[in-house]
Order: sequence, then structure tokens, then C-alpha cells
Amino acid sequence: MSNPRPYDVVLYGASGFTGQQTVEYFANQVDEQVRWAIAGRNRQKLEQVKANCSATVDVLVADSQDQEGLDTIAERTQVILNTAGPFALYGNAMVDACVRKQTHYVDITGETPWVKSLIQRYHARAAADGTRIIPFCGFDSVPSDLGTYLLVRFIQRELGVSCLQVKAYFQAAGGFNGGTLASAINLMQSGQASQMADPFLLNPQKDPPSTVSPQSQDPQVPQYDKDVKAWTAPFFMGPVNTRVVRRSCALFDQWQESYGVHFAYQEYLKFNGPLASLSALGTTLATGLFGLALSQGWTRTLLQSRLPQPGSGPSTQVMDEGWFRCELMGQATNGQRVHGLIQNQGDPGNRSTVKFLCESALCLATQLEQLPGKNRGGVLTPATGLGDVLAERLRRAGTTIELAVSEG
Repeated sequence: MSNPRPYDVVLYGASGFTGQQTVEYFANQVDEQVRWAIAGRNRQKLEQVKANCSATVDVLVADSQDQEGLDTIAERTQVILNTAGPFALYGNAMVDACVRKQTHYVDITGETPWVKSLIQRYHARAAADGTRIIPFCGFDSVPSDLGTYLLVRFIQRELGVSCLQVKAYFQAAGGFNGGTLASAINLMQSGQASQMADPFLLNPQKDPPSTVSPQSQDPQVPQYDKDVKAWTAPFFMGPVNTRVVRRSCALFDQWQESYGVHFAYQEYLKFNGPLASLSALGTTLATGLFGLALSQGWTRTLLQSRLPQPGSGPSTQVMDEGWFRCELMGQATNGQRVHGLIQNQGDPGNRSTVKFLCESALCLATQLEQLPGKNRGGVLTPATGLGDVLAERLRRAGTTIELAVSEG
């Protein structure tokens, strides 16, 4: 790892709720040859985080609006791992520094309008320089994006044909942290939430089709899905994850690594048991009501006072006992079906997100030459920027990833 920069990874936002978990992950899981540091805006809090993890790491200080300070941090490391959200409020200067200093970048945002603005401002320059700017490296949207990529490539490799469509079915248990809710609230307050209705929001500018197929429309109602013989409901993260998968598909098309002609992707929540239909209906209604409440000023203010605040989150027990399961079903052009499974123990918004994010950063820091697309750069996705290298790291870190041709 001969590199003139003193650090391989800098963990920015390290004193926040998710940031502290990334520090713990690096302290407990990362090889001692990896040179890492922690960073944020408050030295006192960062020193306390350092003491709590008992790690010998440097502490770097710069506010999220301090461009000169962020430039200094970015030019000293190969990779920035950023957990300081809402990213639309606090992420612009850091991404700007990374692009100009040619420093690779990962974060856990689900703020698609913000990422759209990054694509418009920075994709061309980052692509020319080979700098990988990779948002969406948490639960939003690694299972969806990486899972689809693996399933499509499996079909192409094992069956020798293209993929028509992939559908993903999620089941999960866990809790929310204040940072996630703050990002959702900021989307509503800023007026950017309306952009999320565009099913091709993150696609290259000239790529979106002139008409939107039914397979690209976000599900609105619960329904019985014959393919999995279960009731499904709209997944509240679908408007994020599907846009990320479609960006991956569009970028691969540009690079002549196509998923397939007219490829389609969609995802759902899945419900089992005798009350599955009622659970699907109840979840759909609750999600709709919560979205409506966030869209109204007075109810949004009320929710802000009663929901977890930034810097707070679920208890250790809730995070440890949480889990998620993502089942993927792919249909090949020859009619065959392939099943995929990605599952992980631990609260998806915290334990799984932290694992996905940290392993994404380590892909860039320690296995850059093995990543897909030599000298590839731009505002990328987990699939286009990390691909099989991330999948293998996650397997070694305890995440179940399985692929198989369906029988019958």
C-alpha cells in the first residue's frame, strides 16, 4: 500500500450516531495495515469517540462548510467515508473537495435529488479523472443494486442469455435513527421531494425513455404476487433503490456491458402468514399517512418533536436483534428464472448499513486495481463502482449472498 497520502480512509462525521458505529467497525474489523483517521467538526467529541474505541488514530477537524479544511482532509487520504447527513445540507463541500483532490468517496445517502445535483455538477470531471464518487452505500441501496447486478451477471454467465427483469422482495426488522428521519424531513422542507416521482431521476440526461413502462411505475397498492406466492406492498425505500438500479443499468449500457434490452426492475415488501393481506394493507396505509404527515408543515413540526433526533437511534439490543432479507427473482429471455438472496443479521439501517459502507470504503482503499472498469470514475453506484469485489467482501464479513437457477 505504497501511497504518498498519509491515510487510506478518513471517516468523516465520526462523532454522529452512525459515524460512531463506523469507528467501532474499523477498530474491530479492519487490518492494522489500513491507515485510517476520524474527522468531523467537534474535536472534543471526536477525542471521546477515539477514547471509546481504544484505537490509535489521528483526529482531523473541519466543519462541513469549511471548504479549505475539507480540502486539506481530502488531499491527505485515498478515500472519504462520509456519514454526516442530511447530505443535501452538509455534503456538498466534501464531495467538491473529493472531486478536485481526486479522492474516492462513499456515503449512505438516500437523497436522490441531491445525488442528481452531484451528477450534473461532478460526473464528467470525476469520470475524466478516474475518481469514484459512490453514494448509496448503505442499506440504501446495496442489497437492491448489488443484488440485481449479481443476478443479471449470473443469468448472462450461466444461462448464456440476457435478463428481462428483476424483482426484489424485502422483509426486515429494526429501528430508525434520527439522521435518517432528518434527511427525509429536509427533503420535504426543501421542496425536492417532488423530484423523486421521476422513475429515471438518476439516469444520464439523454437516457430516459420517452414513455414510462408499467414496470417502472412505483407500486401504489398491496397485491398478491403469484411469482412468490405471497402478499406484497410498496416498499418505502423503493423510490430510492429503483432509481439507483436504473442508473446502474443505464451506465452499463453506455459501457457496452448491458443488463439486457428493455431491462426492468421493481421491488416490494413481502408478507407471509395467515394475516399477510391485512399486514400488506396496513403497511401501505401507514406508509402513505406518514408521507402525508411529512408533507404538511404543522404535522411535520409535530413529528420532529416526537421522533428520534439527529445523533440518536435504536438501542444496542434493537440493532443487534434486527435483520433483513432481500429475495430477488430474475427472468431470463429464454423463460428461465433465477433466484437470489441477500440477508444480514443486524438492524438494516444501522448494523447492515455500517457494514456495507465500511466494506465499500475498503474496496476503494485496498482493492482499487481489482474493481470493475480500469480507471473508471464518475458519480457511480455500488454495482458500477464496486461490483463483485464488494460482494466477496460482504460474504467474508458474514452477509449471505446466494444465487441459483429455479427448479421447474
